[in-house]
This record gives sequence, structure tokens and C-alpha cells, in this order.
Amino acid sequence: MLTKKDNRLQYILIAIALSYLALLLVVPAIAIFYEAFHQGIQVFITEINKREFWQAVKLTLIATAIAVPINTVFGLCAAWLIARNRFRGRTLLLSIIDLPFSISPVVAGLMLILLYGDNGWLGGLFKTLDIKIIFALPGIVLATAFVTLPFVAREVIPILEEIGSEQETAARTLGANDWQVFTRITLPSIRWGLLYGILLTNARAMGEFGAVSVVSGSILGKTATLPIFVEQAYKNYQAEAAFGAAAILALLGIFTLILQELLQKKSY
Repeated sequence: MLTKKDNRLQYILIAIALSYLALLLVVPAIAIFYEAFHQGIQVFITEINKREFWQAVKLTLIATAIAVPINTVFGLCAAWLIARNRFRGRTLLLSIIDLPFSISPVVAGLMLILLYGDNGWLGGLFKTLDIKIIFALPGIVLATAFVTLPFVAREVIPILEEIGSEQETAARTLGANDWQVFTRITLPSIRWGLLYGILLTNARAMGEFGAVSVVSGSILGKTATLPIFVEQAYKNYQAEAAFGAAAILALLGIFTLILQELLQKKSY
């Protein structure tokens, strides 16, 4: 039974937690929407109707549409390999998959320039083939794929380890081939974790700034994604455009949060 002293401590801790969340998340988010809409919806619509904004949206969606499926397939393959097999180097492979979590996105961008830039290790080869990687769409896709690589694998591995391989073995014993085992046994078991991983990958891909800004050159109307548009517009004293784009990014984040909560409820 909680005493009055315990209750006071509980209320103090709750108040500290709520104050911290309010100052760090809620108030800044409200400020973004206020700055985006306080001059009226017409100003907001005018700002987001500019060519540079829609070019940034288009580039963000293209990079996300390419990076997410690639990392979904990779994540599924890596998760199955790690969860269903015990081999030398398994721990090292897990650590390598986690590298994008620990490496600064700016460093990741510099790594890509070192490898694919005109003076990089593979730059000469791509220059000969007349393929531009850095300061172009391929570099933006590579940077986005790098920073979003671990999410699907990290969500699916624990689920595969928890459900074990007994049902898959039983299905094979009854004559099912590998594709039938995957589509009828494995995939239904991991579907919510997989969707959650895809959702996180998608959210990070659309919001990525550091690595993409290094490899893209951040040219408005050409190689700027939506987060870069926000930064560039604000630096160029286009506050309404910056806050309008930031509000749209925040809405995407809120939508992701709602989907995440729904998926978590379905997975239990």
C-alpha cells in the first residue's frame, strides 16, 4: 500500500516526466504548427506551391520508395539468416548491421563520398561509365539506404527467435517447399513486426538529413530533399516556407506514430 510520502514522490516524478516531454516535444511541435499557419492557410498554401518545395517532396518520395523495399528484402534475408542459423561471425554480422545506429550520418555521407566521389575509390569506374553517384539521386538513395538499413532486421530477428522453427520444420516434413513455408508459416507470424520495421524505415528515410545533405550538395530545386529544404529555406530567411515544410514533416511523423501504436496493439 502506497503511503502519502510515496504518493508525493510518484506525483513529482510524473510531473518531471511530463514537463520534460512538454519542453522537448510537445511545445516545439505546437510552435512549428503555429509558425506555419499563424498568417493564414493561404500563406501556407502559397509557400508549399513553390517549385523548389515540390521538387524536394518528389526527391524525398523517390529516395524513400527505392530505399525502403531494398532494406525490407535485406532485413528479411538477414533476419532469417541470423535467427535460424548459428555460425561463426554471427555476433560480428549483428554488430555490422547495427553500425548505422552508432555512426554519425555525416560520417556515413563522407564515407560514401570517399567511395563514390569523383576522386573516390570507385569514382573513376563510375566516371568511365558516365554514372554520377555523388550530388545526384543515386548518392541520395545510397545515403538513405545506409541510415535505414537496420530497422527491419532488428524488428524481425527477435520474433523469429521467439517463434522458433518447429512449425517450419513440420511444414517441410509434410511436403511444403521453401516458398510455401515462407508465405504460409513464416510471413504470417512476423507480419506485424515486419510492418513495424517498414514503418520505422519509412519514417527515418523521409526525415533523414545528415548523410543526405553531405552527398546531395543541398541544391534547392535540384538535389534538396524535404528536410534539406527546411534547413535551406530557414537559412535564406524564408521562414514561412521552412515552417510549412516542417509542419508537413511533423504531420508525417504523427501519422507514423499513430500507425505504430495501431500495429503494436495488433501484435499483442
